[in-house]
This record gives sequence, C-alpha cells and structure tokens, in this order.
Amino acid sequence: MGFFKKITQLFSAEATPAVVFPTTEYKGFYITPQPMAEGGQFRVAWIIEKGEGEALKQHRFIRSDTNGNAEKTAELTLLKCKIFIDQISDGMFK
Repeated sequence: MGFFKKITQLFSAEATPAVVFPTTEYKGFYITPQPMAEGGQFRVAWIIEKGEGEALKQHRFIRSDTNGNAEKTAELTLLKCKIFIDQISDGMFK
C-alpha cells in the first residue's frame, strides 16, 4: 500500500511547501516561493498573486527544477518567477 500512497502524493494537485518564505513584490505581482520537499531535494514552486479582494488573481506553478537546499531553491524560484513575469505578465491569468 505504501507504493500507491507515494504515487498518489507524486501526482497530487495539492502540494505542501517544505519551508515558508516571505512574499516578494515584483512589478505589481506578489511572489511567494514554495519549494517542495521531494526525495531529499526541493522542487521549484511558487504562487503569484495580483490584485486584492474579489479582483485577486492567483497563479500556482511547479517546475521540474530541483535543488538540495530550500533557501537556494527559493532564490532560484524568485529568479525564474521574475523571468516568467517579464515574459508572460498578466497573460498567466488567462
């Protein structure tokens, strides 16, 4: 039964962040890195938010990139997220 539990966790839509990192503002977007612990590594993941109240838009993203350190993964997350915002901007919410 442990095998199926691991498979289910791997493909689960809800992922639990390994460590909580502060939210950073970038060009009107709010980035919250959420490195996910996975097999002794940390996967690059984040939430991007823009707006407030009912106008709040949110985009969650998980990449295949991994790193052995949660803090370095959060730094990598911010870098990749800023590039993503520069390329896609509000298009991520469509």
